[in-house]
Amino acid sequence: MSSSSISSSSSTPLLLPPYEYCPEDLMESFHALQKQQQQQKEQAKEEEEIETKQTSLSPSTPLPAQSFTVAAVQLTASGLPSSSLDGFWQRAQQAVELAATQHDASLILLPELFLGPYFCQSQEACLQGLALTSDNNNNFVLSSMQRLAKTHRVVLPISFFERQNNVLYNSVTVIDADGSILGTYRKSHIPDGTGYQEKFYFTPGDTGFRVFTSRVFGFTIGVAICWDQWFPEAARAMALQGADILMYPTAIGTEPQDPTIDSSGHWQRVMQGHAAANVVPVVASNRYGTEILLSHSNNNNNNDINNKTKIEKQRITFYGRSFITDATGAIVKEVISMNNGDMQQQDQQQQQQQKEDHQRCISIITSTIDPEANRAQRLAWGLFRDRRPELYGILQTKDGSQKGI
Repeated sequence: MSSSSISSSSSTPLLLPPYEYCPEDLMESFHALQKQQQQQKEQAKEEEEIETKQTSLSPSTPLPAQSFTVAAVQLTASGLPSSSLDGFWQRAQQAVELAATQHDASLILLPELFLGPYFCQSQEACLQGLALTSDNNNNFVLSSMQRLAKTHRVVLPISFFERQNNVLYNSVTVIDADGSILGTYRKSHIPDGTGYQEKFYFTPGDTGFRVFTSRVFGFTIGVAICWDQWFPEAARAMALQGADILMYPTAIGTEPQDPTIDSSGHWQRVMQGHAAANVVPVVASNRYGTEILLSHSNNNNNNDINNKTKIEKQRITFYGRSFITDATGAIVKEVISMNNGDMQQQDQQQQQQQKEDHQRCISIITSTIDPEANRAQRLAWGLFRDRRPELYGILQTKDGSQKGI
């Protein structure tokens, strides 16, 4: 892991306008984007599917993990057309390309549900239609990201709204650097509070906590999603399975019931604790900026949509602060603020690159991970050697009851 000594620099303040969206208009944009992506796929010269089985690029046995560069990507909806999804999609693809080509990353983490605004601010039945099948042949996000992963030789944990028959999940599919799919994790802990009404949209995941080993690079990643990051059991479960790094795509910001609450420090510290307790680096990618949910208001009390105006229904300001820790929990890279340009870097070249990314409303931070060195440190501490699983049965209860243990 690179040194934890980091510095900050400032640039001219950049005021980011909020992004506004209306559920009905958002669905129109979603269907248009799906149609556009399908047409592009049909017109592509290369029609062969990317196989999900092992390819010649992937050895039958994973290679020993070498040092690698991980990138955390922070995105904002600011500057995108109202109720449009195309800009989100283009920005996410551009971020992957930048992280791979200009930051030399082998593992890239995008934020939670990056395809559009955080639609869970309110219960909107029509927005359940944003879900995509997990079949990559019918999921333009996965199929396009597979091509990007293969082209740039990068591992991509991809967050998306998943539909499996009649059930909806908040999921991450991990794509290896040869374009093959390593597997899918479904979010286990589903929040339900003002502005974060995810239980209306998502069923609790059925996959359990999983890890995924790249057959190309040999490292093993554990991926959980947003609210999962607040539960130490999730981090420990992934570490026990051999995770070399823990990754958390995230969408978190202000609390609509009390905008004065700033949970960003608490949010970081809970994951720093996971890193320290398991001696495993942590990466968290958040979104940034204000997103405003609009609703139609009919001032004339009739059904003429032309007479309806759009009024603000809810807003959340996502605080960003995406970060990477070392294996002891120390933050080694952090996006301080996309609004004032205070992004951490180690030299002038990185500083210039951060500024260029910033102008694209994309922030990318990177760090070097040495899995073997971290494993040696983990063994030296004896944290897993000295565990007493037979004493932890109480963790399987809801209320701490000793009954049945």
